[in-house]
Amino acid sequence: MSAAEHQRPFENRRLLVVSTNYAPELTGIGPYATQLAEHWAASGARTDVLTGMPHYPAWRVDERYRGVWRREESRQGVRVHRRRHYVPPRQTALRRGVFEASVLVHGILAPPPGRPDAVISQMPSLAGGVIGARLARRHRVPHIPVVQDLMGAAAAQSGIRGGGRAAAVAAKAERHALRDATLVGVIHESFVEGVTALGVDPARIRVVPNWTHVKGPSADRAATRARLGWAGGTPVLLHSGNMGLKQGLDVLTGLARLAPDIRVVLMGDGNQRDGLRERAAGLPNLDFLPPADPDDFTDVLAAADVLAVTQRASVLDMSVPSKLTSYFVSGRPVVASVAGGGGTADEVRRSGAGVLVAPEDPAALLAAVRRLAADPVAADALGARGPQYVAQHLSREAGLARFDALLTEALGHAAAGSMRTGDTRGGARR
Repeated sequence: MSAAEHQRPFENRRLLVVSTNYAPELTGIGPYATQLAEHWAASGARTDVLTGMPHYPAWRVDERYRGVWRREESRQGVRVHRRRHYVPPRQTALRRGVFEASVLVHGILAPPPGRPDAVISQMPSLAGGVIGARLARRHRVPHIPVVQDLMGAAAAQSGIRGGGRAAAVAAKAERHALRDATLVGVIHESFVEGVTALGVDPARIRVVPNWTHVKGPSADRAATRARLGWAGGTPVLLHSGNMGLKQGLDVLTGLARLAPDIRVVLMGDGNQRDGLRERAAGLPNLDFLPPADPDDFTDVLAAADVLAVTQRASVLDMSVPSKLTSYFVSGRPVVASVAGGGGTADEVRRSGAGVLVAPEDPAALLAAVRRLAADPVAADALGARGPQYVAQHLSREAGLARFDALLTEALGHAAAGSMRTGDTRGGARR
């Protein structure tokens, strides 16, 4: 294979990516779906994306898209097909169900035109997985769902109202989306057991970890702290990202009450933000910041003393927060208030860039933060392991290469199936 062929391995292929989240969303799975689609477009493929209206993490439709039913855009060589859907202002199982149903109906009724060679679906969205499965079956092409979250487990573990009743329904939808997939990608090995329990042969599961999609910090740390109003002698504990139920962020408001000498910063958005602000009323050492601009994001992370990742004690095998990749690249130590048996704890241990404490325990979290604040040399050494881990395991190049391999393998299965069945159109055997 020539150098040019190696750089454009999917020349003349047509790929469809189904992801409810996409650019201009800057957090969650949106950046991963965006970079993946743009990478394949640059690799020579005609790449279409079926997605929703930008709404995450605020759970409010971006004002530029309000009132829009359908829109087609061209972004970095990718054809983006947006379809309107319901966006719940508050999370309950019923509201989430209506959200998924609206995504499903509009996506099935108005898919992008043309026949793809493969369909790749991102699955924290049940609807996205079901749409991907249906379109792949319709066109008899490979379906490659990528499990970013297990929504059935999420419904049971996250504390959402009505979650217990929704868990069985969500698991049924996941089983439907995954059962006939050519290959199934999971972002962490802790998901393998849950995906296998949904009826997927372990031989069809591939681990494709998320990568760091942000650049490292570049600004002077002291200058950034001064700009943000963070005093040099005051330890800053920062949480960045979605403020939802599964994060269990009350542990941070509890810490702020216990330790008025520590500044606690919640940066981001989410459906629990307003409730957290109400419960934090009267705490002068707790600040709420909007999501940082992309060019400033890791500089703000690096200006903190300690970075917090928190989850409810019940969250075990349904999610590995994407914020960890950004935390690691910032070079600051991480304190993870999470269940010790989950994928998040596994990733923190593997990186060597953080410490674990019991979830939903403000006193335990405070004790860890105080230890790091009292020994800045040790804290710096701990944080320095994050960029090293990123360089070795979580680079964008390595992440995209794993997806290239996943797609190549799936297309190979389709070609082999065509040869066995005599179908010259290249459809995968079902």
